[in-house]
Amino acid sequence: MSRVYNFSAGPSTLPELVLQRAASEMLDYGGSGQSVMEMSHRSSAFQSIIDRCEALLRELMEIPEDYAVLFLQGGASTQFAMVPLNLAVHSGKADYILTGQWAKKAASEGKLLLGEENVHIAGSSAEGNFSYIPEEQSLSFSPDADYVHICLNNTIYGTLYPYIPDTGNVPLVADISSMILSQPLPVSRFGLLYAGAQKNMGPAGLTVVIGKKSLLEDARPNTPTMLRYKTHLDAGSMYNTPPCYAIYICMLVLEWLKNDIGGLKEMEKLNREKAKLLYDFLDESTLFKGTVEKDSRSLMNVPFVTGDKDLDSQFVKEAEKAGLVNLKGHRTVGGMRASIYNAMPLTGVKALIDFMKDFEAKNR
Repeated sequence: MSRVYNFSAGPSTLPELVLQRAASEMLDYGGSGQSVMEMSHRSSAFQSIIDRCEALLRELMEIPEDYAVLFLQGGASTQFAMVPLNLAVHSGKADYILTGQWAKKAASEGKLLLGEENVHIAGSSAEGNFSYIPEEQSLSFSPDADYVHICLNNTIYGTLYPYIPDTGNVPLVADISSMILSQPLPVSRFGLLYAGAQKNMGPAGLTVVIGKKSLLEDARPNTPTMLRYKTHLDAGSMYNTPPCYAIYICMLVLEWLKNDIGGLKEMEKLNREKAKLLYDFLDESTLFKGTVEKDSRSLMNVPFVTGDKDLDSQFVKEAEKAGLVNLKGHRTVGGMRASIYNAMPLTGVKALIDFMKDFEAKNR
């Protein structure tokens, strides 16, 4: 069977060059006579992999020296707890901006750990079904908050912040799971960034945290050892067995980004070209309609509808038969969603648009 175009929001498509290299090294990585999947994380061979992965990430994202890079487990959802446990150590208060499902879940975890009275909602687009990012001037921050939390790209609703909120001296924390490595990002504007790898970095199982070292030194009383950033900082991300194979694939993806794409500026150009093609079609279509306000549109996740649930279902089924898979929208939103992450080739987006044109012609 030929490969399909996988528009899944995650786990998502991976670069074919990465998959081919991983396949070629499955039984013997670097002359070690073993697979990375069975390699000791304490071996020099694996140490070189994790070191290379961090060095590439620092280079591509231009991560300052006073920021740490941690390779963790537990997904971005575990970070919903680790952030308040490690950062809410002064006033015990935090601000959250609600722009979708994951931002809401992060805020709920903050309330659970800090108390509802200590979590302030600094802005929200809930009344518009999260179809836009609140304007910066509408945000209301607490001067004594220990941090401000945002979800920079909202996978389910297909929105991306068109600006980086100015939080003054309060550290800005961002979930960047669904947009990391898709474009350059000024890391120094943030106190802490975190991302599940399964969208733009590799397979599920790896979570990357990039944080200012000074923010990672403390934690709230009774914070479990495994949930302390300092535990992993001091142990070089190897306090326990890390997700070794996922880190290896991440290293290959980063090498692909550097050597085959040419870095994040070039990746952004490709991503903007893909997104523009799809959004331009949606704007002109008489059947399909995008669900996000134009100034808040994501480059990575593009939700759309026909306005008829039965027709939406028919579209998803027929698209799958045509080799365009995982286009069904999230269960909380419905409709369709095309996730066009870094590894989705331009040919995949063009194939989707061609299919949509044909479907529209047949169902007017």
